[in-house]
Amino acid sequence: MLSMIGPNRHLSGLPIIRRIACAALLVVGLAALAIPARAQSQPDIASPQAILVDFESGSVLFERAADTSSPPASIAKMMTMAVVFREIAEGRVSPDTEYKVSEYAWRRGGAPSGGATMFAALNSQIKVSDLLRGAIVPSGNDAAIVLAEGMAGNELAFTVKMNEEAKRLGLTGSSFVNVSGLADPAQKTTPRDMAKIAAHIIRSYPDLYKIYSEPDFLWSKIRQSNRNPLLGMSLGADGFVTGYQKDAGYNLVGSAIQNGQRLIVVIMGSKTEKERAEDARRLLEWGFRSFESRLLFQSGQVVGEATLYGGARGGAPLVGTGPIYVLVSRTGDEKVTARIRYEGPIPAPVEKGAVLARLQVYRGDQLALDVPLAAAETVPQGPLWRRAMDGAYELVVSLLRQGYAKLTG
Repeated sequence: MLSMIGPNRHLSGLPIIRRIACAALLVVGLAALAIPARAQSQPDIASPQAILVDFESGSVLFERAADTSSPPASIAKMMTMAVVFREIAEGRVSPDTEYKVSEYAWRRGGAPSGGATMFAALNSQIKVSDLLRGAIVPSGNDAAIVLAEGMAGNELAFTVKMNEEAKRLGLTGSSFVNVSGLADPAQKTTPRDMAKIAAHIIRSYPDLYKIYSEPDFLWSKIRQSNRNPLLGMSLGADGFVTGYQKDAGYNLVGSAIQNGQRLIVVIMGSKTEKERAEDARRLLEWGFRSFESRLLFQSGQVVGEATLYGGARGGAPLVGTGPIYVLVSRTGDEKVTARIRYEGPIPAPVEKGAVLARLQVYRGDQLALDVPLAAAETVPQGPLWRRAMDGAYELVVSLLRQGYAKLTG
């Protein structure tokens, strides 16, 4: 049974620490949750980088060097597809639109290149719907380049869109300089970033995501099988892609669903195809077997409070942007803690719905969940006397902090 310290069983009943050091980072409470621990020890995998994430809650179940940037190889095409999917979803491009196969796309990504290709014929016209399948199922470099040229004029211009989309999605360790994933020292990503892209595609473009589960693709009288090894493992897998680069090793992004629970796995830097596939399988099987979802806060339920400066009241109540779930292990006695982080105190006024903080839930030392918290109501600016009192308080705190720093320095 999940329990939380404090009245009303939520973080708003916990003590508030107004400031921490010069970074002005506020931490509201630190609640110990009586939640079961891991059902078994973590899976033994060989790959140097990996992450396993629950799609619904965003809970991280396993991670290894998940924030280390490495060459993505062909899994970079997921960001290419994220941009293409958005263009289609927002009506700027139709699946029936046709694009011409340029000599650049043909030579760099087509049959003459010796890499993954859909075998698009030079100067032919191909529908976007077919190019999508060519870029996803056999991971065709030519298809990805033709899409980029058709939508942005050239590949470089399209990569600007990719990096803008990466910023919008909150990716922090990724940089894209081509659409295919071909080797380039400036092109990099992390397992955590790839998991974010995967979750975004599944959530935002469910119909287009279905292409990732198609078993094969026929073009130019050549039938090519889907490169994702997880699709044939009876795991409930329905996406995504693989990649290989000599200096990067073998990469994979996968997703599977069992009993209504979806997990996303990312493997990077494996030494062999077999190692890559086996490590992904082990993580997925372990995740489905060992964890279950628990509701922490219902939609609209107050999680805690952020301290305000110069407001009509001293704080703003915080709520999630929806219900907040976390995945917890099915058995055992592991400590799970939660806290609210934000920079503050926050100046008033604040508008209802403004994102002010983040709720972080830790499973042991591992960050299991990191979700935004928004103001539950509008708090206007307070009267002059209130602002003066808050200003005096902050001045005293600042002077005390400076004195403490001198004494300890």
